[in-house]
Amino acid sequence: MTMTHPLLVRGVVGIPEIEPGVVLADVIVEHAELVDGDVVVVTQKIVSKAEGRIVEIDESDPAARVALIEAEAVRVLRRRGQLVVTETRHGFVCANSGVDLSNVAQGYAALLPLDADRSARRIRDGIRARTGHEVGVIVSDTFGRAWRTGVTDIAIGVAGIAAVVDLRGTEDAMVRELTSTEVCVADEIAGAAELVMTKAANVPVAIVRGVDPALLRESSVAEIVRPHAEDLFR
Repeated sequence: MTMTHPLLVRGVVGIPEIEPGVVLADVIVEHAELVDGDVVVVTQKIVSKAEGRIVEIDESDPAARVALIEAEAVRVLRRRGQLVVTETRHGFVCANSGVDLSNVAQGYAALLPLDADRSARRIRDGIRARTGHEVGVIVSDTFGRAWRTGVTDIAIGVAGIAAVVDLRGTEDAMVRELTSTEVCVADEIAGAAELVMTKAANVPVAIVRGVDPALLRESSVAEIVRPHAEDLFR
């Protein structure tokens, strides 16, 4: 896995407020200049809005919020005050099942897409149909990390871009064989895109250009989710 060209990360400005039923590929093509090999990073929030994954919630009723969080979870792992750490149907371990009240209208909450891989494929296929360009698409969301303060964007859905690159069996710079290194390149790209998609800037789409062409392949976010049998902490 090598980078032979400079990596350019550019936010896409001018994206309007997204309503249910909006075709995101149309919006992205209208506002972005794309070339073959680009990776388009799209925030979960506008994907959820386009797919109608927005629900009403009484923000003054903590019990209603907890009920919504639990409805979106397959299991509750930890509770601390208003914070609930859950596992979602996708296999993600995250705060509050990904239920988010930021950047949505008052009295509403955004839920995670039902299948963000499918969402990414729909956007990728739409861009291809409209422009002829072959691009990768990542649906990103903001997650915290155990044992580390702060949040960062990660991939929750991918299409046309590797999720994980397995370097086991290759050699490092000192000619030592790597025995356990698997690189989550989809998360790395999502994190890079977040640098130009700040929370208050209303920039929900970014283009990452210069990614190694070898990474442009079919994959699934399932490559990232650690199987229960390999999980030492849950």
